[in-house]
Amino acid sequence: MPVEGIATLSVVSKIKGARSSQDIVFQDQLEFCLDTICSSSAGSQESKKPGVRFSPILKRSPDITKSPLTKSEQLLRIDDHDFSMRPGFGGPAIPVGVDVQVESLDSISEVDMDFTMTLYLRHYWKDERLSFPSTNNQSMTFDGRLVKKIWVPDMFFVHSKRSFIHDTTTDNVMLRVQPDGKVLYSLRVTVTAMCNMDFSRFPLDTQTCSLEIESYAYTEDDLMLYWKNGNDSLKTDERISLSQFLIQEFHTTTKLAFYSSTGWYNRLYINFTLRRHIFFFLLQTYFPATLMVMLSWVSFWIDRRAVPARVPLGITTVLTMSTIITGVNASMPRVSYIKAVDIYLWVSFVFVFLSVLEYAAVNYLTTVQERKERKLRDKPACACSLPQPRPMMVDGSYNDGDVNELGHFMSEDGDKQDRMMVQLALGSERGSARRKNQRYVSMRIDTHAIDKYSRIIFPGAYILFNLIYWSIFS
Repeated sequence: MPVEGIATLSVVSKIKGARSSQDIVFQDQLEFCLDTICSSSAGSQESKKPGVRFSPILKRSPDITKSPLTKSEQLLRIDDHDFSMRPGFGGPAIPVGVDVQVESLDSISEVDMDFTMTLYLRHYWKDERLSFPSTNNQSMTFDGRLVKKIWVPDMFFVHSKRSFIHDTTTDNVMLRVQPDGKVLYSLRVTVTAMCNMDFSRFPLDTQTCSLEIESYAYTEDDLMLYWKNGNDSLKTDERISLSQFLIQEFHTTTKLAFYSSTGWYNRLYINFTLRRHIFFFLLQTYFPATLMVMLSWVSFWIDRRAVPARVPLGITTVLTMSTIITGVNASMPRVSYIKAVDIYLWVSFVFVFLSVLEYAAVNYLTTVQERKERKLRDKPACACSLPQPRPMMVDGSYNDGDVNELGHFMSEDGDKQDRMMVQLALGSERGSARRKNQRYVSMRIDTHAIDKYSRIIFPGAYILFNLIYWSIFS
């Protein structure tokens, strides 16, 4: 081995033992120089051999990424500044512009009263400490590794429950720096935030939710947060859609938030209005409830003596309405006020329950009527209430006289001996039975009339209720 090679190995071994961070760049450059010397020395010796030529392909080319002159940290002079302080510390508040592009509105939860949104959040500000010389005025773009070494706005989502920055396949973070120090900081975030919902008109309701963005540490004296282009700062994907809601509007607002312990902060709002689709609830709630009410009216056309037919029909409709009410409330938060759907379902339940009570009244009156008829039928004929005739004297010469239509007994010579009102027991019994039958017929008509009137009153009242309900809530 030549002397130059032995010296090179000894120098390299000594350099590799050094582990200080300040000598890494120098170590790489020295290795490159020594490798170049060794290659040139070996090439010269091989060239001296007859018939052997040195190939330039085996010559190691320098790695320019190891040059300290091209490192981004040194180009941006990151080590020369304290980036734990905001730009222009001690001076006026630094303006930070924000724009948002909503990628998707993932879900709306009525039970948890929150929503989940995925968005691109972009910040714009100027930090002269990051300015660098450039001949073509071309910006430099970096990934998330440089973000940890410089100052960035400390934004957070107010009233958020969960949030995260996407990291597939790497952290979805981008940093772009202009030669004059203007910075664009963009990241892709999914956030689940609270939304105060009012269900008094559910499911015919309209909800307004807000995503609130604010600086956590810097008050309005240090950081002025604003929408970069006003309402145009908010962009949405045209393909955004929800299964239960229609997105009516997106707009932005800016307000000041006050905390008693720390002061005033700028707060940005992303407001969006959602209107619920009613067709799903028409099929799953309103239409079945209406059918159950109409089914309960069928009992008005069934004979009142058909107890096995009318009673199960009423009980089935009542239980079905109870199941519908339970199913609707299971998917809703336990609010302490009445919802629009509760009004409809409970009124429908009352109509079904009243149809059961109607048959109970008809059946009771029919039972009372039949009991009275049975008692009269079993009661023996009695002439106790007949007027007693006056006593009369009849002599021995009395012959069989004629009885006229008025019941007067006449003697044979035509002289009226005496008058006596005679009421036959058979005629009295027949007249009494005729009067009783007329009274029972009238009672039978009354029991039939309850069903007949119910056929008109129940549907008419329910139609009137629907007209009032839909005119108020639709």
